[in-house]
Amino acid sequence: MSQSKKYDARLSQEKDTWNAAIVRRASVKKTIVTKTQTGFKTKTEAKQWAKDELVLFTAKQSAQNKRRAEKRK
Repeated sequence: MSQSKKYDARLSQEKDTWNAAIVRRASVKKTIVTKTQTGFKTKTEAKQWAKDELVLFTAKQSAQNKRRAEKRK
């Protein structure tokens, strides 16, 4: 589920529930979990949440980066 090289969504299963996480690639060897949600009953629910959150998160980050760039000018 890759939208960009820096941000990605990862799914994992724990017993009978699914977990979704938005992760950021800090370096080649290191990833940082940015946002998580647990307790999904199916993989498709978790995948849909991760996909939606990834789009919202990257849009929010882009807007924040633009605001900060304007302040630096």
